[in-house]
Amino acid sequence: MIKHFQGWMGLTLLVLLSACGVAPEDELEQWMALQRSEIHPKVTPIAEPKLFQPENYAQAGEVEPFSNQKLTQALKKDASQAASNGALIAPELARRKEPLEDFPVDSMAMVGSMVKAGVPVALVTVGKLLYQVRLGEHLGLNYGRITKISETEVSVREIVQDAAGEWIERTASLQLQERSK
Repeated sequence: MIKHFQGWMGLTLLVLLSACGVAPEDELEQWMALQRSEIHPKVTPIAEPKLFQPENYAQAGEVEPFSNQKLTQALKKDASQAASNGALIAPELARRKEPLEDFPVDSMAMVGSMVKAGVPVALVTVGKLLYQVRLGEHLGLNYGRITKISETEVSVREIVQDAAGEWIERTASLQLQERSK
């Protein structure tokens, strides 16, 4: 009898639970339908495309931008500029590098200057090493050459590439750095 009672009890429970599960779905569907009916999207129309108006080439008497003559002139100009740029960098590539050319100029510091046998000498540090440099010596990664040494500054002429890839000269300097104790 107990087994019979448990069977009826399980069946009753199953029926009750299935009845509870249907109502929330109906409620959800009603809510979704209500939301769909209340929302009205606003779509702005896309403007009509502008009509293309072709124009005639009115400068027939002028030099055509894509002519062989214009191309030849541009190539000659590039060749002469490349030759002058090559003359600027070629001597630098043919010589043996000096020890201070392994370091960027901004990692160096001038810490003093002196005159040795009538020749100005600057004292430059890189890391913890101290170097003596003279006029005409090279330093820095950009083919730098010392052009002037004063008591407070070392002027350097560098050869660098600009944004167009052309070799140009620029100046850099090392200012005297005072050490604090």
